[in-house]
Amino acid sequence: MRRGEMSNQQWERIKPLLPPQKPPTGCPSKDHRMIVNGILWILRTGAPWRDVPERYGSWSTVSGRFYHWRKTGLWQQVFAALQEEADAEGQINWEIHFVDGSVIRAHQHAAGAKRGNLKPDSERSEIKQVQAREALGRSQGGFSTKIHLRCDGNGLPITFVLTAGERHETVVFEHLMEQGAVKRSGVGRPRLRPKRVSGDKGYSSGTLRRYLRRRGICLTIPRKKNERRRGQFDKALYRERNRIERCFNRLKQFRRIATRYEKKAENYLAMLTLASIMLWL
Repeated sequence: MRRGEMSNQQWERIKPLLPPQKPPTGCPSKDHRMIVNGILWILRTGAPWRDVPERYGSWSTVSGRFYHWRKTGLWQQVFAALQEEADAEGQINWEIHFVDGSVIRAHQHAAGAKRGNLKPDSERSEIKQVQAREALGRSQGGFSTKIHLRCDGNGLPITFVLTAGERHETVVFEHLMEQGAVKRSGVGRPRLRPKRVSGDKGYSSGTLRRYLRRRGICLTIPRKKNERRRGQFDKALYRERNRIERCFNRLKQFRRIATRYEKKAENYLAMLTLASIMLWL
């Protein structure tokens, strides 16, 4: 086992969640473990697909497997299965969830996605429509994408949303809270809502606070200086928000996450899902 590759323990957990090595028809697939380690090498180093070391097989096979499993939704299925397993063992902290956003600088190679399925009657130009579709924009940090993340009280990722770099966190907050349901191994609906949500001042708005109260979710969000209403605020509990900052730091240890190279948002989202899978393993 080389640096950055899956350990035997990690592989034993993920192996049952992958497709069978021998499909019903045709020749057996290349060794899944070798291919997955090749994909992890790309995720960790941020290198182009053509630079995959020969020990992982042909670069076209490694990239083809990644894209094929992305299209079939396999990465998301594995992510959901690991969360379900963790929840059954009581390892997900539903007492409090943290939310935050982080701007990711997009490489120049991330531009140039095909201009398909555009609205001819839109007020925005074709380039603007493509950038919005592929979660690319221009913030103070330049050409970028923003990751909106929700993690549990232990600092492990629950769900995430991609937007253009200049989008504000409150715009997608409700969407972030309405996805990421964790299925239960027994009888019952999937678990979705935590007991409390904590975020920084960027999430302080009347609309957001009313949304949480209607759903019986407590909140720990500091108010802005220009807000008239004041109330009790638990500073000690707010300090625990460093867990989501540390979660972002761990995700960005994978260079393919720290810098976006993918032209299409769905491919970058698959990379982000794979990085999150490694944190749950």
